[in-house]
Amino acid sequence: MVLKERESLIDKLTGIQSSKKSYYSELKVMVEELKKKNMQLEVINEVTQSLNIEMSIDEMLSNIFEKIKAFIAIDRISLSLYENNELFLSNVYPLDSIHFPIGYQFQRENSLYWNSILTLEKVLFKLKSETPNYIEEAAYHSLGIKSILIIPLVSKKAVIGILSIGSKELNHFSEADLSFFQQLSDQIAVCIENVKLYQKVLDTKKEWEETFRSVSDMIFITDTNGTILKCNKSAINFFNSSIIGQNLQTLLELPDLAIIEENYFQEFHHKQHLFELRAYPIANKNYQIYSYIIYIIDITEKRKMEAQLIQSGKLAAIGEIAAGIAHELNNPLTAILGNSQLLLRGGSLDERTDKLLSDIYVCGKRCKNIIQNLLTFSRQDEYSFDDFSINEAVEQVLDIIGDQFKKLNITIEKHLQKNMQCVQGNIQQIGQIILNLLINAKDALEEKEIAEKVIHLESSEVMEHGRKWIVLSIRDNGSGIPHHQLQDIFNPFFTTKEPGKGTGLGLSVSLGIAEKHKGFIEIDSTYKEGSEFRLKLPAKCQ
Repeated sequence: MVLKERESLIDKLTGIQSSKKSYYSELKVMVEELKKKNMQLEVINEVTQSLNIEMSIDEMLSNIFEKIKAFIAIDRISLSLYENNELFLSNVYPLDSIHFPIGYQFQRENSLYWNSILTLEKVLFKLKSETPNYIEEAAYHSLGIKSILIIPLVSKKAVIGILSIGSKELNHFSEADLSFFQQLSDQIAVCIENVKLYQKVLDTKKEWEETFRSVSDMIFITDTNGTILKCNKSAINFFNSSIIGQNLQTLLELPDLAIIEENYFQEFHHKQHLFELRAYPIANKNYQIYSYIIYIIDITEKRKMEAQLIQSGKLAAIGEIAAGIAHELNNPLTAILGNSQLLLRGGSLDERTDKLLSDIYVCGKRCKNIIQNLLTFSRQDEYSFDDFSINEAVEQVLDIIGDQFKKLNITIEKHLQKNMQCVQGNIQQIGQIILNLLINAKDALEEKEIAEKVIHLESSEVMEHGRKWIVLSIRDNGSGIPHHQLQDIFNPFFTTKEPGKGTGLGLSVSLGIAEKHKGFIEIDSTYKEGSEFRLKLPAKCQ
């Protein structure tokens, strides 16, 4: 084919029928056609190479328009995208040729664009009548466009849009032009589809990165040696610095971090927090592990809540037993105390008998107090609830035991917030909690040989979990509580005191009272350094 064209050209230029005039005219025509074909190829090649995520479709259309305009007189180019069975105007160039606003949705009825989509055929439409039959005609009339070439954009046998090319001349586009525009539209369709797919990948990547950054738990990506390759914002905030390139095992002060299997699990303590570490290996296509995702969760509060739930279950069961025992013992104890008192009042007792009866009465009274505490712990006793200030409850208790603490050289520092909201409950019962906590603090201070013995009393208001709480903190610098005993201190009859100095019911009774008031007790303690108990009660809304 090429050989025949070449022979025909030579014949035209050098044959008998040729003349000097035809020689130059034919040569000029051929040169113009070659230039035009080269420019067409250049446009298609530019579309292929330059249409990417860095170039917008507006830029692409403007580049195509300016290049095509150099060899084909066109006055307008537009792109309409087809998504979810809807067709809307996406891009127009030049910008002063916009009639419908960007984003305009074309209706199916009386639409040239929709006809082209439904038939999958390009349409060369010439505007001759002043009375428009299609919605697009009115727009093109107002712009002075007389010829419209409408080409459906098809990628992988699916329509993705419409390319529209307008000219202010009639009978303007040749068959060669139509063939070129078809090739151009095919290439644009492929490029737009590729950009959409690539943009979807970028959006997914961005979404994953945003999720990675916003997770409140710490996430690390390490190599097989534990060197941190990447981490999220929570990890950086925890260490207050950039930790990329550092060794995770060294940072967390872990004696052992030998990840050898999927779903590796480990619990460890760091900076007075309890953490849960899980590791997930990343393998290549040959199933060789080259990296790990390390997910670290702070489970300190979770463990506290679990301990509280377990404690509540224990207390509920023990409370029922305690209530039954207390009621059973009350009757014989009443007889013991009553009879011993009668005998002591009768007189004419020798010294030995008088001492024995006195011991019986004292021990019976002590048992009576224990039973009373058991009843309070099991919530069998009912009290009236009124509004009162936590500061008032503190002052009442200090009026009773303040002098005793002074004699023991224990300083009580008060920091009571003024004008706090009141709580609803029984001030005597709350006073019992404060008394028990202060006595425990006193005992802890007496166990430790220090020159300055101080108990800090502080009241405040805090917002937690969308609710306002009244908090009373009692902090001492005494002996503290060993870590392994913290979960047991609220158990009934558990005590670290010497025999005869405590029944082990003080904290369990206090917790029962707090829960009856819809509150709770928190503790922070460091062995040999001191303890802090926090009584939290819900504030009554004014």
